[in-house]
Amino acid sequence: MGGLCGSAPQPVVAGRRRPGGRPNIVLLVTDDQPLGTEWATPSIRGTTFTRAYATTPLCGPSRASILTGRYAHNHGVLQNLWPQRLDMRSTLPCLLREQGGYRTAIVGKYLNGWHLRDAPPYFDEYAVMHPPLYEHARWNLNGTIVTQAAYTTSLIRQYAVDFLRRRRGDPRPWFLYVTPYAPHEPFWPESAYADLAVPPWDGNPAVARTGREGKPAYIRGADGTPEHGRRIRAAQLRALRSVDDLFRALWNELAAQDALNDTLVMVVSDNGYCWADHGWVGKNVPYAPSTRIPLTIHWPAGGFGPGRRDDRLVATIDIAPTLLDAAGIPAEADGRSLLRPGDRDDLLLEWWKHGGGQAGHSWASVVGRDFQYIEHYDLRLNDDGRLEGDGAVVHREYYDLRADPHQVRNLLHGAAPDAWRRLGVDRLSARLAPVRSAFR
Repeated sequence: MGGLCGSAPQPVVAGRRRPGGRPNIVLLVTDDQPLGTEWATPSIRGTTFTRAYATTPLCGPSRASILTGRYAHNHGVLQNLWPQRLDMRSTLPCLLREQGGYRTAIVGKYLNGWHLRDAPPYFDEYAVMHPPLYEHARWNLNGTIVTQAAYTTSLIRQYAVDFLRRRRGDPRPWFLYVTPYAPHEPFWPESAYADLAVPPWDGNPAVARTGREGKPAYIRGADGTPEHGRRIRAAQLRALRSVDDLFRALWNELAAQDALNDTLVMVVSDNGYCWADHGWVGKNVPYAPSTRIPLTIHWPAGGFGPGRRDDRLVATIDIAPTLLDAAGIPAEADGRSLLRPGDRDDLLLEWWKHGGGQAGHSWASVVGRDFQYIEHYDLRLNDDGRLEGDGAVVHREYYDLRADPHQVRNLLHGAAPDAWRRLGVDRLSARLAPVRSAFR
């Protein structure tokens, strides 16, 4: 993606940027936040993207895609291990700092598997924790390792607001990357919200123990119950209340600096989470609760005001191109800038199984506005990060998302060959060839 750090900036057609300069940027990435959680974060406002996807529903690969604008099979971080595979010269902090003159900072969680003592590259300031926890986390504060007992979302709020205050009046543009652990498992709410009453939830057609005949074997055998999903949902909502406090503190500080109009604020989740949909509790699966994510942009100077909706098909690979476009920096990426008009026909989704400890198969998918096609493969990553298996397709699924948005009925299950032709299975399978052949 993009010219490497240190190379000369190239001409680029101007996106919608504030007159006279590059916008300051806040990128807030939550952890495992699914759709349907907006009740817990009422302070988050802006233009809502209603059809946003995580191209890989797993923290490490997804965050690498957010930072580079590339699919996992192109940036190389296929699991929550091996962050060293990522070309750091292609990441947002590098390009914004070296080509855009930005002051860069990160507060919270960085890449899975990152060594705590190592400074996150191309960040001028950093307060990162590893492993990520809700309390008693170990932090690297600009090179000093400390253990902090406090609730980490609240600490992140303090560190992030302090950064904004220190940048008040600074003519140099800045990029602030804010990454709380919430609402990741174990879904631990701050004490003030531990007993918060949440709205009732009755599930959806996918939560019932029916309609799994066309699913792969590991999904047919999944044992998550509606009550299990209900407990996780409540805990995630409670943990997200502290994220709302974090966002509101950032918002209030920007308002106090009269900087809300000219600051591009993007809020997104790295992936979704299943509340016992198809019996599955967690992520890593190709279905909508795992791959669909909340995404909001607030940037009035760029045309993204509160209360608006954008129904384009967008994804985590679009975040880096969008922010680089706002800064006037060219990007070579799999994604596209959301500042530009136009939509795409479909997206690729992918996930790579690691060894025998994870259920299921590696899989890849093509998703469009009204359909999703999924292939499961005989492929898995060994402990050296190499792919094993013959790559054979072991299961296929196709869903009509207009008639069946909860993906209960696999139209390929028991279907005749003419149905495969009508649905374009051969064409869709060919679209997934680059994913199947990656790193082989």
